[in-house]
Amino acid sequence: MAASSALPLRRKRLVLLGATGSIGRSTLRVIAAHPEHLELIGIAAQGNWQQLAAIAAEFRVHHVGLFDERAAREARESGAFSGATRFHTGIQGLSDLATLPDADVVLVAVVGTTGLAPALAALAAGKDLALASKEILVLAGKFVMAAARASGSQLRPVDSEHAAVWQCIQNHRTAEVRRIILTASGGAFRDWPVERLAAVTPADALKHPNWSMGPKITVDSATLANKGLELIEAQWLFDLRADQCQAVLHTQSIAHCLVEFVDGTMLAQLSPPSMTFPIQRALLHPHLVPGVEPALSLDRVFSLDFRPVDESRFPLFRLARHVMTTGGTAPAVYNAANEIAVAAFLDQKLPFLAISEVVDQCLTTVSHREPSSLSDVLAVDAESRQIARNVCKKLEV
Repeated sequence: MAASSALPLRRKRLVLLGATGSIGRSTLRVIAAHPEHLELIGIAAQGNWQQLAAIAAEFRVHHVGLFDERAAREARESGAFSGATRFHTGIQGLSDLATLPDADVVLVAVVGTTGLAPALAALAAGKDLALASKEILVLAGKFVMAAARASGSQLRPVDSEHAAVWQCIQNHRTAEVRRIILTASGGAFRDWPVERLAAVTPADALKHPNWSMGPKITVDSATLANKGLELIEAQWLFDLRADQCQAVLHTQSIAHCLVEFVDGTMLAQLSPPSMTFPIQRALLHPHLVPGVEPALSLDRVFSLDFRPVDESRFPLFRLARHVMTTGGTAPAVYNAANEIAVAAFLDQKLPFLAISEVVDQCLTTVSHREPSSLSDVLAVDAESRQIARNVCKKLEV
């Protein structure tokens, strides 16, 4: 992944899929801070065309994508976009944006598995891929990594933990890495008594103590499913075995990873809990320029604490460790079932503690196998979602 920082820093042209979400908003801050280094040429969202119109006007973007067809029609008729705007709709529209001839980097930050087809299209077109949608590698890591190798494109992690690992292991061979340790904040309920968890609400779950993120990932942080997904993603990104990918609780969210090498030494990466840091790393790699936000201040006292993950308190983390070892289509089942269960919880149709039960039942019900094609994985994804919906109905409150 490493490249020489002696290369001149030319202005990079970026396509941003998921421009209206939390990652998208942080990305826009990075672009606004470095207009001499970054040019936004394409944006997309699920359906928030009003916000896309504001972004398009501010950054003078002419390629606009909307996954929702009805929202796209409203956008065309609104008069809010310039006459030069070209609209791209549906999943094909996102893939068309990801392959714009002028694009250098495509940042995929859409929720769930919608970004899979655009990500593969970008790699096939030889674009460097900045990846914030961890579900893509969880679902189809085998095929995404093969596509990156075939095209010679760089795959740059945007998750703060993976970006930290990437930073620590550059210039080291995989054989020199004993293990990587991702840090987890513990989410909204890390200090709650276990007996209170049965009564938590979506509003409770969305009060993350350290980060400002979208609803789904914030709930995943509370269950530690997010950390499980990140460990699966790390296996693919860094070509590691399941036992080499571990996690610890770190309540401050300042150390984003620890990497232990075979000689017993360990590197850690520290930065404030803001996504602008890993996003800027991914977009401007291998160059370093001043950050959007202040660095850590050592003029005040702060501490770093680490503690092991209690898998009995976080059953979704335990299940993720299981699917990492199982491999094949098991991670796809885990991801699909978790998406459906979290959506049901956010709709107040499923108790918080039942999220893990839905995932567990799906893992037990769906047979696991080594996928032979992308369509094989997508079939397992669809089957798992339907089974998860059925389980959710049985467990509805």
